[in-house]
Amino acid sequence: MTKETFQRPDWDEYFMDIAQVVSTRGNCCRRKVAAVIVSDRRIISTGYNGTPRGIKNCFEGGCPRCASDVQSGESLGECICAHAEENAIVQAAYHGISVKNSMIYCTLSPCLMCTKMIINAGIKEVVYETEYHFTEQARALFDSAGVVCRKFERK
Repeated sequence: MTKETFQRPDWDEYFMDIAQVVSTRGNCCRRKVAAVIVSDRRIISTGYNGTPRGIKNCFEGGCPRCASDVQSGESLGECICAHAEENAIVQAAYHGISVKNSMIYCTLSPCLMCTKMIINAGIKEVVYETEYHFTEQARALFDSAGVVCRKFERK
């Protein structure tokens, strides 16, 4: 391989690709989402969406809302699945790992609840690949809190 043909992914692509692999562990029967928290270009925590620890997996009927025919975006208060960002932050806390001043790579843009958790956890930058119901309120909160939030674009 010559120097001209040798290509390495940049850091955003590298961590987003890892997030895509992490998403394959998601147990939600509606959608697979993941988050990877990085500090100093090192992965410190990962999370994917699904039912809480010890609860029957969503795809096995653990979440009645997800197993129903309710429309996407409706009855979200009835869903027992945890979000990927939530799980990544909680996993770090569970293992005593600080996420202060870190970055989070998300396969899907954060919801308002996750936006608040990201801000309160001290995460300073959010990189997401696909936009899903990303509200102006969430964007405004990130701006007010000084959290950089940007969409990842594949080359």
